[in-house]
Amino acid sequence: MNIPLRTATHLAALAIVAVALPACQRTPAPATSTSAGTDAGIPQRGLHDWRLPMSPGAAQPDLVATPGGRLLLSWFNSVPGRRTALQFAEYGRDGRWQGAPRTIAVGSSFVVNWADTPHIAATDDGALWVHWLQESAGAPSAYDVLLSRSLDGGFNWSPPVLVNTDGQQVEHGFVSLWPQSRDSLGVAWLDGRNGDAASAGHGGMMSLRSADFSAALERSNDTELDATTCDCCQTDVALTARGPLLAYRDRTAAEIRDIYATRRDGGRWTTPKPVHADGWKMPACPVNGPAIAAHGNDVVVAWYTAADDKPAVRLARSTDAGDSFAAPVTLDRGEAVQGRVDVALDAAQAWVLWLGEDNISIAGSGQSLWLARYAPDLSRELSRIQVAKLQGRGKGTGFPQLALRDGSAYMVWTDIVDGAPQLRGAVYGGR
Repeated sequence: MNIPLRTATHLAALAIVAVALPACQRTPAPATSTSAGTDAGIPQRGLHDWRLPMSPGAAQPDLVATPGGRLLLSWFNSVPGRRTALQFAEYGRDGRWQGAPRTIAVGSSFVVNWADTPHIAATDDGALWVHWLQESAGAPSAYDVLLSRSLDGGFNWSPPVLVNTDGQQVEHGFVSLWPQSRDSLGVAWLDGRNGDAASAGHGGMMSLRSADFSAALERSNDTELDATTCDCCQTDVALTARGPLLAYRDRTAAEIRDIYATRRDGGRWTTPKPVHADGWKMPACPVNGPAIAAHGNDVVVAWYTAADDKPAVRLARSTDAGDSFAAPVTLDRGEAVQGRVDVALDAAQAWVLWLGEDNISIAGSGQSLWLARYAPDLSRELSRIQVAKLQGRGKGTGFPQLALRDGSAYMVWTDIVDGAPQLRGAVYGGR
């Protein structure tokens, strides 16, 4: 991810061309799913379909639970013959979608891909925030991070501002958002400005940076958190009682790509530490970042690793807001494990969502979406269910999303139905 990127002076132009991550491509495979929670046609107890408000063409979801109990769902809607639209919808406390989906931006130079997707967030002043990636003209594999804010529930959005202001034609992305104060937002992202501008692909190192944005979209506290990170793995953040804790995949000179975490204490970030020393030596980006969740000072981090050529999904716990982590629990292992995890935590349980392949030795077999529930201290597994069966492999299914509300797990994932992407949803334990 070391490709030149020009100075972004096109903020008013919301043009968008679908661009893949050249260093992260895998062969796509169409996928279709059965009804949520079926195994050979037998419904899983406590699992229900969650009817979503968008039409076919939706993909790349983000699902967020706000402190007030709202669920915010964003996605890209790409219909042949039409410009791509970034949209969102709100699921209220009454168990209903609050009106029709709302459009945030429409254009023809969005960067739309399966791995590096937009995110939505809310702050206590009632504002909504969203980021997306926009291509840089003249550099097909270079793009910037744009940020916009709405004060009226998403009906109108501010002109976007640049998150990265280095003005280089390189890649910027894999963003995490969090409420930094009542009316300001924290943003973290992977940044290619330190790489060799003449190289391509993985020729240089990506860095991890963060900045704050005020209610007026004015930036401050632009800081480099780690100078060498994995090129195209997702970052994730959780709010602990001691500040935001950011998880990401690190990269050493020896190509060890383990999961690290750093917490913001006041105006500074702590020295990044490994969540666990897997020792995974990987010469290329696995496109498989961590997920993190917090409840007070309790934290759980889930991630994929293939250390010693043994694919696995792991889950680790901290009781001190990320200062230290206990030895991880291995949820799943073997060649069928895909990872692409998401995680959630409340006082009663920890939840983990991940993808696996079905019958990997059989050509044309598909994927399965799994949900496991653990005691908060990870001492025992409380339940495990297959949420959905999907046909096809590869990147077509993207990264499933998980959020908690009132003790129920809400899930959204991308499916391919009759050749077109479509979002599917399920609820476990809810009405």
